[in-house]
Amino acid sequence: MTRFAPDPVPGQAPPADSVHPREATKDAPTSVARFNETIRAFVSGWGSVWVEGEITSWNVRGGNVYGRLKDLTADASVGFRIWSSTVQRLPDDLKIGDRVIASVKSDYFVKTGDFTVLVAAMRHTGLGDQLERLERLRAALRAEGLFSPERKKPLPFLPHVIGLITGERSDAEKDVHRNAELRWPHVEFRTVHAAVQGDRCVPETIAALKTLDEDPDVDVIIIARGGGDPQHLLGFSDERLLRAVAAASTPVVSAIGHENDHPLLDDVADLRASTPTDAAKRVVPDVSEQRALVRQLRSRLGSRLAMRVSHDIAQLEQLRSRPVLRTPESTVERRSHEVELLAARGRDTLERRLARASRETAELRASLRALSPGATLARGYAIAHLSGGLIIRDAAQAPDGTDVVVTVGRGSFGARSAGEVSEATSGDASEPA
Repeated sequence: MTRFAPDPVPGQAPPADSVHPREATKDAPTSVARFNETIRAFVSGWGSVWVEGEITSWNVRGGNVYGRLKDLTADASVGFRIWSSTVQRLPDDLKIGDRVIASVKSDYFVKTGDFTVLVAAMRHTGLGDQLERLERLRAALRAEGLFSPERKKPLPFLPHVIGLITGERSDAEKDVHRNAELRWPHVEFRTVHAAVQGDRCVPETIAALKTLDEDPDVDVIIIARGGGDPQHLLGFSDERLLRAVAAASTPVVSAIGHENDHPLLDDVADLRASTPTDAAKRVVPDVSEQRALVRQLRSRLGSRLAMRVSHDIAQLEQLRSRPVLRTPESTVERRSHEVELLAARGRDTLERRLARASRETAELRASLRALSPGATLARGYAIAHLSGGLIIRDAAQAPDGTDVVVTVGRGSFGARSAGEVSEATSGDASEPA
């Protein structure tokens, strides 16, 4: 809607909002609104421009972002706005401290006289290509297994000597020493100073790592640096340093920057600490906590030992209360009576068996005597046999004049056969001769 200024009254100054700022005088000043509209019309003609700076403020309200960009070298800044529709097209990791380039269009609020810029696009600068290269390197190292938990070495419970790589006279060095000594007063450090940014960072850090890794007294190595611009932390994502850390035989702790910083060294190291202070707390145990743990373990051990002794005493009393242990002589006496009974029974059994065997032996002896040739001879019979020992059973075996031996009940004597024996007596004799 076009506004028309009223015709001026003769002798009076024209209204302020009808005077163009270029024509304004002290007698005919322009209005603030006309002045602001003129400025807005002027800056609106600039169009879109690309600017570079550092984000120093980032506030989200209603989906829109309100912030400020600070010049990287001079003391100058400008406010900016990003509508919610534009925010959705921007990188998700934009934050305070980021170095960015942005496509902006100037805007001037007539009502408040505030100058700001509208952001149409924004991205990281300086680190953009480097971040892309780092992501490719991260993927390659992960594929090689350098980030695998299986290859990470465990830290010693209480290191005797801690190797520290950090900048000379840096706050990181002071933080590590102070917090480690507070936790364990007798901890010992071997510190090798190295550049923590710039071109000398990587070679000096690798050399320091080699020196400490070859030291047999060093149990763990901490690489520490305070926070800073991400550009200054790029050395701790260098592939040469990462491979040197992976090849080290001593456990390595990465303590680079702050919690939000995440160089590739954090993924390759055996332990990632969020800050140098955190590294000291993770590497060295707290002496007060360990003493409390020892007291707790001693108390638990004493309780367990007392319970075990009480249990064993109760079992011993239970065993002692049994009759066999309370009056052991009664068991011996009972067993002795049993032994005496068994011995008497054994003697009776043995005597009966011996008596029966004696009777059987006497009967057998009598039978043998009755059947033996000696008993027959004792009844008056005799045995005649030739000198060769052949028993004469037939008279024809001893013709007239044959020398024979005659055995009787008591001894033997020689004889000679003479004449013929009558037929009546040549047979078997039933009576002794």
